[in-house]
Amino acid sequence: MKRSVKEVVLRLIIMTVGLFIANSGISMFIASELGSDPFNVFVQGLFRTLQKVITAPWLTHGRVFTAVCLLLIIIYLFVDRTYVKIGTVLCMLVGGTILDFWNPILTPLISSTAPMPARLVAIVIGCILTAIGMSVVIKSDAGTGPNDLVAVIISDKTHKKFSVVRVIVDVAFVVIGFLLGGTFGIGTIVAAFLIGPVAGFFMPKIEKLVEKIVGKLIPESKKEQ
Repeated sequence: MKRSVKEVVLRLIIMTVGLFIANSGISMFIASELGSDPFNVFVQGLFRTLQKVITAPWLTHGRVFTAVCLLLIIIYLFVDRTYVKIGTVLCMLVGGTILDFWNPILTPLISSTAPMPARLVAIVIGCILTAIGMSVVIKSDAGTGPNDLVAVIISDKTHKKFSVVRVIVDVAFVVIGFLLGGTFGIGTIVAAFLIGPVAGFFMPKIEKLVEKIVGKLIPESKKEQ
């Protein structure tokens, strides 16, 4: 089914909202200083490894995040290009920028100076926000975050539940990231085992909501299905 320009734009807007929610949750992990989300443990480890070799003001966590996402997109183009859409590139460009926006704002609020209960609450909230935002991005059907595509492709091709595959992928990111020097803490463990199941719970509901929004604002999209 060929989509109209209006529908593509609407789906990209929905995706952007999800991207903002997801990366806001990720920033809460980073700010809590109790461990980042699994993918960012990997990015953080890579960032710290690069810092030992390169000293430059332009080398930020967000830019390393963007570079890793670009590499993943290139890999996916060879694996199965049907999974890579315009929204996937949007995620790559915007995701790191959102992290660089939130990190300096949230860190003074949710850092080692905050009470431990507040930091733990921040992790749980960050987990839920990340899972919900990620579900919106995936079910916008305009493209998927490059890091999320790892779980999406494996889940689709093996016909396994996304929640189970996501946990396996997250644990792999944590192990590799930890070996590279990424921050590992209780928040990382919570994220590795909670984000996937929470996303799996919300995905069907969000998919129905997205299609309802698109069908209401662009009625012709229903007729073409």
